[in-house]
Amino acid sequence: MTQDNDLILRIAAKGDGVTADGRHFALVAPGDRIAADGSIIAGPHHVDAPCIHFPGCGGCELQQIDEPSLADFVSARVTGALAGQGVVPQMVLPAHVSPPRTRRRASLRAARQGKRITIGFAEQGSHVLVDLTMCEILDPRLFALIAPLRTMLLTCLPDKRAAHVRMSLTDQGVDLLLEGVKVEGLAADEALGDFARGHALARLTIDQGDGPETRWEPEPVTVSFGGVAVGFPPYSFLQATPDGEAALVKAVQDALPATGAVADLFCGLGTFALAIGANRPVYAAEGARDLVLSLKLAGHRAQRRMVADHRDLFRRPLTPEELNRFAAVVIDPPRAGAREQAMQLAQSTVPLIAYVSCNPGSFARDAAHLVAGGYVLDSVMPVGQFRWSTHVELVGIFRRP
Repeated sequence: MTQDNDLILRIAAKGDGVTADGRHFALVAPGDRIAADGSIIAGPHHVDAPCIHFPGCGGCELQQIDEPSLADFVSARVTGALAGQGVVPQMVLPAHVSPPRTRRRASLRAARQGKRITIGFAEQGSHVLVDLTMCEILDPRLFALIAPLRTMLLTCLPDKRAAHVRMSLTDQGVDLLLEGVKVEGLAADEALGDFARGHALARLTIDQGDGPETRWEPEPVTVSFGGVAVGFPPYSFLQATPDGEAALVKAVQDALPATGAVADLFCGLGTFALAIGANRPVYAAEGARDLVLSLKLAGHRAQRRMVADHRDLFRRPLTPEELNRFAAVVIDPPRAGAREQAMQLAQSTVPLIAYVSCNPGSFARDAAHLVAGGYVLDSVMPVGQFRWSTHVELVGIFRRP
């Protein structure tokens, strides 16, 4: 039986469709066909993009595929990376994909040309900005600031200059950080204050090149995990969507034993440490000093049995002797993974490891070390918080047989 070489079989890791003979095509969906002249004949999984800026805007890459295909892509990103390392999970759970307009954290670019301010994401493979007039991924509370920011930035963004616009949703509302602006004179200063008050910002911080300066913060800005409010340094790390965070936390909680101390490594502000630590002792380690201090204060106020430790886990990972004290370990490293810590975990006797990752490739490499050390990858749950992008998260549960 001959293969149909004009049929798109799947979407590859970088978002291109692939035919049976290995050709790659952009902006296609599984089931599409490639005509003799190279044009696309849409198949049953090809849909109209919901955003007028697609495909130019770099914020999204996959708006042409339907919901089942998007979930399949998220899962395949994880299973494909694991297969490349020879790791086979016992079970692949259904993928969780965040709905549209739920992104609570975003970094945009702003650029000025004369009296025109452009704010948006860069075009694919380019530094050219797409001026957003709509957005299907941002929480509406974040998107609502873009139009008024165009006016306000005329007072503090020099001509032919660019700035970063970083926004996060916190307990108190939108936390806004502007980097690369220049506030000179009373009018610019008043414009910042008027903007913060008029839009009920939780905080407005600027960075003119000498570090962050808070210009507006009516009350201390916090984010809450497990019912505990934690001080939030400007544009600190948060999981991209609330539902994505909830899915990751639940997957970890469901896997943990009922009792026993847990270590949370690369703990950040305590996304997992506070969620799982209501009724058990938790050791939380993190290399960023400001995050550890915020978590330590929050844990103390909430009277949690928690030790927050400022520790560089790349240079000084926990040793097997330290790890063996815990009933389980939660690890949530940055995109590069945690090779040094994974090597130590592989030599430990910890009964369970819950590995949360934002990079299937580095996760798979670390998973191979754990499996070589005798662990079994019991389950993996893919999570697509960055909807319509090729960026995928996951939770992998490893157990000692």
